[in-house]
Amino acid sequence: MGMSDETAITLEARLDLQAAKDLKDDLSIGRGAIVADGSEVTFLGGQCLQLLLAAANTYGNGGVKIENASEEFVDCLRTLGVDPSILGISE
Repeated sequence: MGMSDETAITLEARLDLQAAKDLKDDLSIGRGAIVADGSEVTFLGGQCLQLLLAAANTYGNGGVKIENASEEFVDCLRTLGVDPSILGISE
C-alpha cells in the first residue's frame, strides 16, 4: 500500500463517550489504511474501543494501526481484554 492510501489521524487524550463522535468521523474519512498516533491517549473507554475494532475489522488486516501507543493506552486495551496487536501495536 502506498502512502497515498493511508489516512493519518491523532487520537485524543481521553477516548471516552464524548470523544466517540469525533473518533467515528475521523475513522470514516479514509478509504485505505488508517494510521493513528496514540501517544497522547491516557484513557480508552468501551465506545471508542468498539469504533477502533470495527474499523480494524472493516478495513481488514492492517487497516488500522496505532503508532506511538502510550503505556496508558496499552494498559486500557489489556484491561478491556484486547490484544494490542489487533490494532497493530507491537511491544
